[in-house]
Amino acid sequence: MFDVITIGSAVQDAFLVSRDFQIIRSTKFRTGVGECVSLGSKIEVDDFYLTTGGGGTNTAATFASLGLKTACITRIGNDAPGNAVLSDLKKYKVSTKFIRILKKGMTGYSTLLTTTDGERSVLVHRGVSNNFSAADIPINTCNTKWLYVSSLGGDIALARMVFTKAKKKGIRIAWNPGSKELKSGKRKLNPLLKLVDVLLVNKEEARILSGTNAESKKLCENLTYKDNIVLVSDGIRGVHVCKNGKVYHGRPTGVNAISRTGAGDALGSSFVASLLLRKGIEEAIQIGILNAESVIQSFGAKQGILKKVPSKKSRSRISIKTL
Repeated sequence: MFDVITIGSAVQDAFLVSRDFQIIRSTKFRTGVGECVSLGSKIEVDDFYLTTGGGGTNTAATFASLGLKTACITRIGNDAPGNAVLSDLKKYKVSTKFIRILKKGMTGYSTLLTTTDGERSVLVHRGVSNNFSAADIPINTCNTKWLYVSSLGGDIALARMVFTKAKKKGIRIAWNPGSKELKSGKRKLNPLLKLVDVLLVNKEEARILSGTNAESKKLCENLTYKDNIVLVSDGIRGVHVCKNGKVYHGRPTGVNAISRTGAGDALGSSFVASLLLRKGIEEAIQIGILNAESVIQSFGAKQGILKKVPSKKSRSRISIKTL
């Protein structure tokens, strides 16, 4: 029996850090800001880090590091990045029995162009983990207390099958939907949301899902169903969590970030891990924030993952208010 099985992507991440990556504001860029280099020139890279990532593997590493028996369901290619993913998971003592290795196809790969102050743009090839099928998720043979599900590439029918079978088996579900799932909107996702025990989204994702521009507290309340928990994160502005009509707000300490890659995975997985470890909502928020803050102080989504549950003294650094 596993405590938790994670389902999601697996990638290799290459962090390129250079003082020659320049930030330029222009309406030509979708976000109003561009990260630029001189066309045709040779760009010096000051630092280079090669790590593994992806929602499925990042969250599995957190669960295992906090002492929970963990497995990961994902898809990788029969290639060097795939071998790196397997090696990393084994290092964290995550079971790889459910991982599917495809002889034809490539493991996901991301290149993160990172400025010296931590801002970055991400070039992503999602690889084979972007296309899950029912054959990849043997839910009937998954003997676990919880599922922690991240993106399934927008396949709502597959998510419905997994969630429905899991609930029939008494498995609890935490869901951090990907962008393709979120674009389906709340109305289409309502049947799924009602099956979820913990919903984990950031503020932008919550607004897409709800179809409103409300603030975090209201978003939490709008997305809450009977007996479930909704967590809405908002970067340095903290975390809002709603359960049974009660909203909690946790504020981070404000540590300086080297790289924010993996912060959401670290927050969500350690929050859910805390619930598995029978911690209360307030403690779970504190542990989640502390894990996210630890991760953003290193390059790579796994490097800074907490190796044990923070002490009461450490948790007290995160102030919690009931709104």
